[in-house]
Amino acid sequence: MSKFGLVVLGAHIGIHIKSEVQEILPEKILLVEPVPHNVKAIKKNLINLDGVIIEQVALSNKNESKNFYFVKEDSIHKLKKHWSSGIGSFNKQHILDHKSKRFKIEEEDIEEVSINTLRFKDIVEKYQIKQINKLLIDVEGSEYEILNDIDFNSLEIKKILFEYKHFDGYKKTGQKLEKILEKLNINGYKSTKDRK
Repeated sequence: MSKFGLVVLGAHIGIHIKSEVQEILPEKILLVEPVPHNVKAIKKNLINLDGVIIEQVALSNKNESKNFYFVKEDSIHKLKKHWSSGIGSFNKQHILDHKSKRFKIEEEDIEEVSINTLRFKDIVEKYQIKQINKLLIDVEGSEYEILNDIDFNSLEIKKILFEYKHFDGYKKTGQKLEKILEKLNINGYKSTKDRK
């Protein structure tokens, strides 16, 4: 069984985690990212970092074929927001809900693909993961499904950081977040909010 120093679900293009990846190596690192052009960017941005595994897949709480939506590569420059490449979701409306005066996303900026999803436990089994020092999750509203599906009795995760602002819908938190915080508390975690 394997120990991983870092597992990132929603690795985006790898830039925001590059220094952390460099600090953690030579421990094993797994980056999970479903958006094809982001995976290309990760490979470019984290070049020469041996020991980093990149898994191009979307995670859910079921193994199934689902529609997945993300900002088209050609639209990122037009939208003038580098972070727009990080918005991918099973819910197209979640992406459109980001529209604002300064972020003028339209339906034509969104690509739709049919994707086979995996459960978190499938990734754990594939890489025979027994321990994770740090788990980072930023998956645009699917955090609840993934965290709720983790079996903490079969896997030791020392530290979990996750985006919580879309737990109960676009920029909404509520019962789903409370349920996950309770599950984490029952499993020995202490929760704090970090606005980084």
